[in-house]
This record gives sequence, structure tokens and C-alpha cells, in this order.
Amino acid sequence: MPLLERIQSPADLRGLTHAQLDELAAEIREFLITHVSRTGGHLGPNLGVVELTLAVHRTFDSPRDPIVFDTGHQSYVHKMLTGRCEGFDRLRQRDGLSGYPSREESPHDWVENSHASAALSWAEGMAKALKIKGETDRTVVAFVGDGALTGGMAWEALNNIAVQDDLRLVIVVNDNGRSYTPTVGGLAQSLAVMRTDRRYEDLLDLIKRQVSRTPLVGRPAYELLHGLKIGLKDVIAPQGLFADLGLKYVGPIDGHDEAAVERALVQAKEFGGPVIVHCITQKGHGFRAAEQNEEDRFHAIGQIDAHTGEPLSSIVTATWTDVFAEELVRIGTRRDDVVAITAAMLHPTGLNRFAATFPDRTFDVGIAEQHAVTSAAGMAAMGLHPVVAVYATFLNRAFDQVLMDVGLHRAGVTFVLDRAGITGSDGASHNGMWDMSVFQVVPGIHIAAPRDAARLRAALNTATDISDGPSVVRFSKDKLPDDIEAIAHVGDVDVLYASDGRPRVLVVGYGQMVGTAIEVGRRLSQQGISNTVVDPVWALPVGEDLLGLAADHDLLVSIEDNCVVGGMGARLEQELSEREITTPVRVFGIPDRYLAHASRGEIIAELGLTGQDIARSVVEHVVRLDRSAVATDDVSTGGMPTDVSEGAQPSGEVEPGGPEGA
Repeated sequence: MPLLERIQSPADLRGLTHAQLDELAAEIREFLITHVSRTGGHLGPNLGVVELTLAVHRTFDSPRDPIVFDTGHQSYVHKMLTGRCEGFDRLRQRDGLSGYPSREESPHDWVENSHASAALSWAEGMAKALKIKGETDRTVVAFVGDGALTGGMAWEALNNIAVQDDLRLVIVVNDNGRSYTPTVGGLAQSLAVMRTDRRYEDLLDLIKRQVSRTPLVGRPAYELLHGLKIGLKDVIAPQGLFADLGLKYVGPIDGHDEAAVERALVQAKEFGGPVIVHCITQKGHGFRAAEQNEEDRFHAIGQIDAHTGEPLSSIVTATWTDVFAEELVRIGTRRDDVVAITAAMLHPTGLNRFAATFPDRTFDVGIAEQHAVTSAAGMAAMGLHPVVAVYATFLNRAFDQVLMDVGLHRAGVTFVLDRAGITGSDGASHNGMWDMSVFQVVPGIHIAAPRDAARLRAALNTATDISDGPSVVRFSKDKLPDDIEAIAHVGDVDVLYASDGRPRVLVVGYGQMVGTAIEVGRRLSQQGISNTVVDPVWALPVGEDLLGLAADHDLLVSIEDNCVVGGMGARLEQELSEREITTPVRVFGIPDRYLAHASRGEIIAELGLTGQDIARSVVEHVVRLDRSAVATDDVSTGGMPTDVSEGAQPSGEVEPGGPEGA
């Protein structure tokens, strides 16, 4: 019977020998490669933390000792050791296992954190609470890695942890030298010194071999001398970074040596105060294809061959990211004032192409979105035009900087938000569903949600020409649609579909939802409801042409891939109200709640955002409007018109719920 099948909880690990632990580690890696290659997910980070996770669970008593992951995508092994192996067949799929810690799945998951650099603040608060409650027999473990220590929030937490010497807190630093790509910055260089200085390792090895040979006292003497290694590192490979903060430091340790990690963790636990345990790991360890992948060591994969690591699908199609990457290079070739900034996402956002052409004009600041934004403001102040490219959900972390450093100073900075809207499989924290709500409150901001590649290229060129304030260009991770050409223009508004007769319903689509808006328009026409479908091209500022169109229709329908609270539909209602335009508005978008992981299509269907769902709802609303109008006429004329009776329908005799095909 494989060892892995015997592990249902961390307690099952404690009776294993070190030889059995090595065997179990191999089984875990085989399991990860086999399963994640089928479902997709974060393979590389988890291959690198197998022994580390085993040691953590053998040393600490989860869930009584809380383990907080930063970032959460390195928790797969933790899930396996806490009885969730069976769930990996549906990893990151609807009703399946989450790709991050999930409190709904297990009491071993304390924090559903999947944004980097937050775990130390969580852990400090938890350890502080245990101290206040007098529960001194419990220890909080912060499992930090994949570049999380490049984030400023982590250092705010460390600054506070350092002055609380009675917090029972162990910080496990999984140092693989990378986030998506090699970790950047002074901290990374400092850790690299400790990681790579052979004089330190060679001297320790010499001490171990020579002293351990001494009869009787050899091993105790070695352990004593081993305890002096902090001072040794200060001479050979200075590491005053943590010492200057007043934090106890253990390491660096080979993170793939389970016994060595376990010894260090036991010492740290017994210390009774905050301790940093620095472990060196290799992202993708044990899978040759991942180890040799220089781009991201299989940080996140789709479906791949479990032996070669090659993608199972040979079909390569252009993506939104590809279009952005190519156009930015064109702009950069034409304009030497355009520079690119990202926060540890050079390859995922496509900026690697700009970096290959303009290495001196490309800046990866690590997982530090706040710094990225304010640094961009500084560049803009000196005459450059920065393009900051991150995932939509990650820019939320720098709202204050966008508001006060870029917006207040009217700095010409363009923010390119990849993965906007519903992203699906990565769950609640990775859906880019708040950016249009959050950032439209910045005075003077311009926001574009292009519907296709041609509009993306145009929006990017327009945005980089805006020099008196921030601009945003957002796009989806969903399939890039074919270009959708306008059939007419009303000022700056693109008309994409128009039925015969006086149009009653104005359908406004934004970004990826424009295709859905066109489908809604066609379905309404089939039911005898005349309509116009438009794309305002720029969501903000709201143009007078769009408002004029709204005034000429009986109903405005807004469809967006953003939260309905404070979204673009809500903004349209506000703008109409301010101009005393009484056209009613129906807003379709993402409800005000967190979305569980599933495919984008499944979530769209669940939320009622398919073309059929929206068309049916609009038909029902038109019916109510007509009934209301009839009632109003009845009151005003003192009687019922002879050609209208209870249950009368709009043109096409559509039932209130709409026919099945509506």
C-alpha cells in the first residue's frame, strides 16, 4: 500500500522514519505531476515545498497550531497531508478542490489568502490574540515564499513582529529565488548572498565532518558549534537584515532535506518567540521539465504531458495579452518616453516582449504594486509616460497610490489590467471584478474596456497620449473574439447592431460582454422589440453622445464584466439622473458577492449573464413598462382603451417570461 494512501491527517506523519518520509516525498511529487498536469494549476511552487511541508506538519499540531500560507498557491501539499487527495481530480473546477486554502474545505485552512505579502500580518494578529488569551501552548506558522517578501506589507508586519519578543510565531521562508520569474530587488540579493556563498557551506561541512568524528562528544559538540552559525554568517556572508530588526534567524537550510528542516523548526518552536527559518528550495524540484523551464519553472500550467511537460494542446491562438504586448512594442519603437512597469508579472502580462526590445525601459519591481504605481507617478513627473501592467485584481492593492499619487498629481500613467472580469478557476480573489467600480472614483481618470483586438490597439495608443491624468485599459483572459466592426457611429459611440423601426431598447456592452450585448439585441428583435446595441469605446468619461442615445430610447440595458455595485451601469444611471434624463436603466453584471472557483462559462451561466438570460429578463421588463404605461393612460383617460386588456403584450405577443428561445 503506498504511503500516501495511509496519510489522512498530519498525525499520520509522526510515526514515519526518515527513509519513509523520503519515500513519501517521492510519492507526493508523482501525485502532483500526474494530477496537476491533467487539471492545470500551480505545479512548480508545490513541487518545491514537499519536504518543507512535511517538516512543518511533523513539527506543529495543525489545526491547533494555525498555518498561514503566503502565497496560497503553494498549499497543495498541505491539502494532501490534511486528507484531501481525492479532491485533486477536480482541482480548481466547479464544486472541486480550490487552488488556494479554503475554510470551507478544511479546518486546517485558516486564511484564504491568495494575494502575496499578507500572511505575516495575519500571523502577527493571530499570535498576538493567542498571547492575550493566554494560550501559550500554541504556535502560529507563517509559510512565506514565492517572492512574497518583496512586498511592502510583509515588511510592515516584520517591523511590528520584531518588537514583540513573546509572540509564538515561526516564519518559514521558502526561498526559491523566484516569484513567477527570478525575484528582484535588494532583499532578493541579500538572500542570494546567504544562499550561494560556498565559503559558508564549505566551512560548515568541514566542521561537521571533523568534529563529528570525535568519540563520545562529537555529535553534541557539533550541535553546539552549529548553534554559532549566525555569527559565522555575519563574518562570511553578512545577513544583518533580520538581525538588525531584532529577529531570531535560523538558516539557510536545504529545504529539500526534511530532517534538517525539521530540526530547525523544532528549535524555532521551542524558542517561544518570533523566529525566521530560512529554507532554500528549488521551484519545480523533482520534475526535470519544470526545473529546466527558465520562464517560470511551471509556476502555473494548463494541461500538459506528465512526462515531457509539453502542452497537450498544439493549437496556439492569439490572446488579449499577445495583442497588448505587440502593440506596446510598436508604441515603444515610436516613442522613447514610454516605459513599462510590472509587479513580478513580466511574462504573464506580456511585458517580456517589451523588455526584450527595450531592457533599459522595463522595470519589474517585485510583488510591490504600491511602489510600482508611485514610482510611475515619479517617472511621469519627469516627462516619461509609464505603462503599468498587472492583473486587474492586483491593482486594487494600490488604490491609494492611484488616487493620491497619480490622480491628484494629474500624472500621465497608463494602467493595463489583464485578467479583468470573471477569470474563474483561481477563485474569489483572482476575479478582476472590482476595478471599474474602484477606480472610476478617481477624478479625471479615463477607462477603456475594448471589445476586440482592433479596439485594444486603438485604446492603448489613445491612453499613452493622455498626459494629464491616469488612464486604464482593461481586458479579459477569455478567448479573444474576432474584430467586431461598427455599422455606424453616433459621435464617439460605435453602433454595432440596430433593428428596424424606432428603437425602444438601448443595449450598452462593455469589453468582453459586447458580444453578449449583440446577442441580446438580436434576440430582442426576434421577439419584436426594436433595439440599438452600442459600445461607448471609452467607459469613462461618459460621453454626451451616449447620454443622448439613452434619452431617445424607452429603456437602457447595461452589460458589464464588473461588479454591478458602483460599476458602469450604476455610473450611467447617475449621469442620466444628473441631466434629468428619465430613461429607466437595467444593469447586468456581477453581483455583490465573492465567486467560487469554476470555469468562466459556468459562472456566467450561474449569474444569468448569458445572452438568452439577459434577453428574457429584458423582455419581462419591457412587458412591465408597457403595463405601467397602460395603467397610466387608464388613469389619465378615466377608462380602459378598447384594444388593450389585462395581459396584453408588446409587439410580437411575447409571454411575460419570454419564449424558451428568448
